[in-house]
Amino acid sequence: MGSMAYGSSDLPLIKRDWSKVGVVVPTFNAAPLWEALRSRLDLQGLPPEQILIIDSSSTDGTISLAKAAGYRCISITKSDFNHGRTRQLGCDHFDWADILIYITQDALPADATSFSTLCSVFVDPKVGAACGRQLPRPGANAIERHARLFNYPETSTQRNLSSRAYLGIKAAFLSNSFAAYRRSALLQAGGFPSNVIMAEDSVVAARLLMGGWEVAYIAEAAVIHSHSLSIWQEFSRYFDTGVHHACEPWIRETFGGAGNEGKRFVISELFYLRTHQVGLIPSALIRTFSKLFAFQLGLREKYFPVVIKRSLSLQPSFWTTLKPECLPQLRDKEVRLH
Repeated sequence: MGSMAYGSSDLPLIKRDWSKVGVVVPTFNAAPLWEALRSRLDLQGLPPEQILIIDSSSTDGTISLAKAAGYRCISITKSDFNHGRTRQLGCDHFDWADILIYITQDALPADATSFSTLCSVFVDPKVGAACGRQLPRPGANAIERHARLFNYPETSTQRNLSSRAYLGIKAAFLSNSFAAYRRSALLQAGGFPSNVIMAEDSVVAARLLMGGWEVAYIAEAAVIHSHSLSIWQEFSRYFDTGVHHACEPWIRETFGGAGNEGKRFVISELFYLRTHQVGLIPSALIRTFSKLFAFQLGLREKYFPVVIKRSLSLQPSFWTTLKPECLPQLRDKEVRLH
């Protein structure tokens, strides 16, 4: 089976046994967002002790706020944070859970059914992971809105390994800004990689597909989550994306690149801006070339000294631990699924 669409009637809101669900929220200096996040989390109906905050030594009282809300808390040093390793802490902590929900501190569930709708897809025993829709925040400009509308459409899909024939690398798309995993499938896929610069979610999605599982996108389960990034921030993000693919070449070798998808995004963005905020077209064009250049630099990161890579990256702490060129043996062990 390839990509398939769900109608709303295909996603019944089942009343889950929440006792088998754990929620993991990595945080850092989340106090300004806390009340909105806490209220939306509590609205989902889970007992507070089934929500785990993994805090990277915040200095604004985040951990105290989390404890006051009744949530479980783990504190790590800021330098110990890694997108994969930190989320694996949550998986290890909830060793009794069937389903693990991961959400970031700036992703606000759109309504009281966001979690239950996302989890309802696991009635299908073939589904190993799913992510929900991300809607632009109020006040987002047209570039920010288009990115969310393009990457998170209104139609749900379910993908397996054969979907790569027409989706390419998008077949392995998953976002831990709002995602859920069948814990047994996550463990079968090796858990989250321990040392990644980013895209730990897509690494796991690719492994799941290669292991015979299916991955779903549930448009009916939504969070409000978008960012207004500067050109430099986008440059750094795409440098890190290139580094990710340099570290994990097996993903592109297995699923193909994103070239056609990138072209489709640029064309879609220009048409959207022409009718919504035409004055942003010059900025969009600059951003497009900047992202392409940054991605190519990231693919070639091994030619640059660490001091340069730290200055270009959104994740400078990544370069103070194991560097990608130190990891080939580790990566080989992680991705041998057959």
